[in-house]
Amino acid sequence: MKHINVSIYRINIFSLIYIITSLVLVYFSCSDKSTEPDDDGNNYSQADTVYDIDGNEYQTVTIGNQVWMVENLKVTHFRNGDPIPYIAGLAEWSDLFSPACCGYENSDSLVEIYGLLYNWYAVSDTHNLTPQGWHVSTDEDWKKLELFLCMDTSEINLSGQRGTDQGGQLKETGLLHWKDYNMGATNSSGFTALPGGYRFFYGTFNNVGNLGTWWTLTERDSTKAWSRILSNSYAGVFRADYPKNYGFSVRCIKD
Repeated sequence: MKHINVSIYRINIFSLIYIITSLVLVYFSCSDKSTEPDDDGNNYSQADTVYDIDGNEYQTVTIGNQVWMVENLKVTHFRNGDPIPYIAGLAEWSDLFSPACCGYENSDSLVEIYGLLYNWYAVSDTHNLTPQGWHVSTDEDWKKLELFLCMDTSEINLSGQRGTDQGGQLKETGLLHWKDYNMGATNSSGFTALPGGYRFFYGTFNNVGNLGTWWTLTERDSTKAWSRILSNSYAGVFRADYPKNYGFSVRCIKD
């Protein structure tokens, strides 16, 4: 009669139980989701619309326990009604250390799609870009979103490329706005990130269709602030500090 090594068998069973338990714990640790996945695997729900002071309407989405705008900001006035200076020229933009906004290549049609680009001085101005009850997303807001989408905690405070598919979960699918391959895009979060490009500190425009860039409200130091970047060639999320006179998009989150 063939002998069965019971001790090895027990070890294998216990190892299997350990692996399964670990996977379950990992799943639930990054899926503390008040929003259950729908039949398509999406972890979000539509929320109410909101209007800025100019009357622009924004769709919103609930992701976990956060409520985000689904669209980039395009407001041209602060909350108190003061205008945000629109700076078209290269030299004027590069010399600024005060609030400013612009459209990509000063195109009104692109503003309708991608929103405006703002320097960080506009983002952080005490007169506020956002509707009442909302704020420009902070570095911590983004980290919370990334953790909800299951970014590893060991990566959350790193700079540069981070994560696996979290950027893909945030990006609009298809090639209507994203160029070429739009790697890993599922938009399973409902965030619907678009590639609005950016404006260099010396005034030129770059990478519409390839990169989406967003300021956070969080300052790195006296000259730089934290941002997030999504790429058509990368499924993760890029976290970096950039000079405050760059022009990036803005996403708002409910207080």
